[in-house]
Amino acid sequence: MRTVQLKFFARLREQIGIAEIAIPADQAPNLDKLMNWLQTQHPQWSDALQQPLTRAVNEEVVNGNIDLKPGDQVALFPPVTGG
Repeated sequence: MRTVQLKFFARLREQIGIAEIAIPADQAPNLDKLMNWLQTQHPQWSDALQQPLTRAVNEEVVNGNIDLKPGDQVALFPPVTGG
C-alpha cells in the first residue's frame, strides 16, 4: 500500500502519544483531506489537531492546502515560541 508518512513533533506528539503514523495515500490527496481523515479515524486527537499547527511537507513549511503524493512526509508541530 502506498502511504503518506505523518510525523508529530513537540507538545503535539506528547498530546497524541505517538511520533508518527502512515496514512493510505488515497485517503490523503491533500493536506486538508489528510487532517479530516485523522480526525475521523482518531476523534480522540481532535482537540490536539484543532490548535494552530505549523505544517511541513518534505521538510518545507507550507501554507494552505497543497496536494500530496505517495511517499510524501508531512510534519505537524505547534508554533515555536521564544523569549
